Amino acid sequence: MSDVILPPTDDPPRDLAPSGLPPAGVASTDLASGADRDLVETGLRTLEAEAEGIAALAAAMRDGLRAPFTAACTAIRAARGRVVVSGMGKSGHVGKKIAATLASTGTPALFVHPAEAGHGDLGMITPDDVVIALSWSGETVELRALIDYSRRFSIPLVAVTSEAASTLGKAADIVLALPQAREACPHNLAPTTSSLMQLALGDALAIALLESRGFTPLDFRALHPGGKLGAALKFARDLMHTGEAMPLCRLGARMGAAVLEMSTKGFGCVGIVDAEGRLVGIVTDGDLRRHMRPDLMEIPVDAVMTRRPICARPDQLASEALQVLNRAKITAVFVLDGPTPVGIVHLHDLLRIGVA
Repeated sequence: MSDVILPPTDDPPRDLAPSGLPPAGVASTDLASGADRDLVETGLRTLEAEAEGIAALAAAMRDGLRAPFTAACTAIRAARGRVVVSGMGKSGHVGKKIAATLASTGTPALFVHPAEAGHGDLGMITPDDVVIALSWSGETVELRALIDYSRRFSIPLVAVTSEAASTLGKAADIVLALPQAREACPHNLAPTTSSLMQLALGDALAIALLESRGFTPLDFRALHPGGKLGAALKFARDLMHTGEAMPLCRLGARMGAAVLEMSTKGFGCVGIVDAEGRLVGIVTDGDLRRHMRPDLMEIPVDAVMTRRPICARPDQLASEALQVLNRAKITAVFVLDGPTPVGIVHLHDLLRIGVA
């Protein structure tokens, strides 16, 4: 069999030169920048599509969703048990986040996988619970066992779906009907806008329940003892140095004694107290520099101290104490019980626990 011989040509391929480089006259950076622009434009279109979905959800909350949203919150608040969240696929991933947000904001909740529910996990659900089932179509077959179980034992069922007339919607006691919205996916297939709308509605439920229960930062602290959040919710009394560790000097003392106390305790300042132990002033490193003179060690602290120093309360949150330090541009603050110093908190204490 003879070889096929192509006619000779001097023209390089249209897309690439013979070397594999871009065609003559087209810089590789031009191609890259064009591709980058395309990527950014796609990202922007995605965000805009999802923003339209959230806007549609907000509009629905002001209209048709108002009554069922209120009913869902009322049912959850009245429940003696927990909120059981369930969903399949992307709705399941969203459901796990909703359950976690509810639990962390004072509404006991857990996620039950719908497929596992039919194989024994229905035992996690009690008649005292409320079930929130997520399905964009409302026809997720894996939810069937959970739906039937909730109906058999009269467990309140809240449906989060875009199809109120679906199997899930018809079975539910309360339907949170999500408005129809186009997915950010160019094929209108991959759950993107729909997932975000489900998540946003879950957040709306969690925060509405949080506020209606009067959930405080102290309650939040009890559920978030770890990490930066837990650190920020510690109190000044949990961090402060007390007793002999506090740098204190009596009113009328010489600056030499104050400087010795400041150097020994290592906080960069010394509190000045009167005969009754009330904090009346503070001497800092800055005060020393501003009053530097040959006889500085001999003059009374009264002549150098800053009166009415900035202070903190024992029940002040660590995050608030950090704001005090940052706002005043200082590194330490005395903690007062009334007019009496009971401790001192340094910026390093906040750094150590991860607040600053």
